[in-house]
Amino acid sequence: MSKFIFQLNRAVGDARYEIDTDKARLDRVLIHRFLVASPWANGIPRAVLERAIDHSIAFGLYRETRQVGFARIVTDFATFAYIADVFVVPDEQCKGLGRWLVETMLAHPELQGLRRWLLGTRSAHGLYRRCGFAEAPPPFSFLERHDVAVYENARGVRRNVALAEPGLAEGGRAG
Repeated sequence: MSKFIFQLNRAVGDARYEIDTDKARLDRVLIHRFLVASPWANGIPRAVLERAIDHSIAFGLYRETRQVGFARIVTDFATFAYIADVFVVPDEQCKGLGRWLVETMLAHPELQGLRRWLLGTRSAHGLYRRCGFAEAPPPFSFLERHDVAVYENARGVRRNVALAEPGLAEGGRAG
C-alpha cells in the first residue's frame, strides 16, 4: 500500500479547502455515519469500513480543519483502479467540490498510466462524465456478485463469536 501523501488546496469564496490522502487525518466517525446511511453502503459495520479504508487509498476533503468529504480508490497500482464511497456532506455540495475530489483522485501521481478506472453510480452520472467517465461500450458489460445480507450476517457472526468465546467482544484473541 502506498505511504505517499498527496495534497491539494483550493479556495472557494472565503473558505479554504484541502484534499489529502493522510489516513491519520480522516474523521472515521463522520465517514461511517455518512456511509452507513447511504444507498450504496447501507448498514456497513464500522469494522468493515475500517478494513476498507486501511486497504485503499483514502482521500479526505476538508474545509479548514473539518472533514466535509471522502472517497477511496481500490487499485493494483499497475492496470486498474476502482473509485468507491465518494461523498460530500450536504452543506458543502453544489460548490464543485465533488468534481475537484474526483479530479484529484485521477491526478494521483502513483496512479498515472492505468488502463482502466471504474466506478458505480446511481445518480451522479453527469459528474463522472465531466471527469472523463462513460458507459462501457457494447458488447462489454460488468457482472457483479452482490450479497445484500453480508453486513447483517457479519453482525450475527460477531455476536455468536463473542457469546462463544468470552473476551472477544472486548478485543481479546481467539484460541
